[in-house]
Amino acid sequence: MFQPLVMVPGLRCDGFLYQLVIPHLGGNIAPVIADVSIDDTIAGMATRVLAAAPPRFALAGLSMGGYVALEIMRQAPERVTHLALLDTNARPDTDERKQARLAEMELVRQGKSALVSRMALPGLLAPTHLDGPVADQVHDMAMRVGTDTYLRQQTAIMARIDSRPCLKDIGVPTLVGVGSEDKLIPLPLSEEMAEQIPDAELVIFPDAGHIPTLENPEAVAEAMNAWLNR
Repeated sequence: MFQPLVMVPGLRCDGFLYQLVIPHLGGNIAPVIADVSIDDTIAGMATRVLAAAPPRFALAGLSMGGYVALEIMRQAPERVTHLALLDTNARPDTDERKQARLAEMELVRQGKSALVSRMALPGLLAPTHLDGPVADQVHDMAMRVGTDTYLRQQTAIMARIDSRPCLKDIGVPTLVGVGSEDKLIPLPLSEEMAEQIPDAELVIFPDAGHIPTLENPEAVAEAMNAWLNR
């Protein structure tokens, strides 16, 4: 019997975010890539994902995808069998982070989308991946996603709510994963989630920054297979 797995991309990402992980998942796993390109609120994204998802499914989200996954757990927890929160954070944006996002959005509106993407890479990737194919793959994803979707997603991210009060209510096996060199989501933020979710396991992915599904897909797949078998 196949186990549906809904995989939610992050900011400026498409299905390629998970394409190097999927071949290493168990043969009974049926992955589906969620569409988070249309809505400008996290709640709207979650509602759209739920409308397209199977009645019961495992759920994984990376970065912004994790914000959507936490919202799905608020809207329809009875439909989720397993939860994976990868390189994400239960806290809302700080004022400083919002200002940085607004500055990036203004550059994108000025036609500097490629520049913003390239400038973001040192914060997204472990240093060993900055001058290789992973950097190009991440940049290419950002360009495919496009300006309008990027602006909607940033608007949604800045307005997200504080998910920390809801963590204690998550009642499914949960994987909290984070790259060992993630600069955007420091380890304490992942530890905070893992400590507050009752059935959570924290896994640190070596040789990876904020996008371990591309930087170290084998390690991510190993952790996800163990999680899906719980």
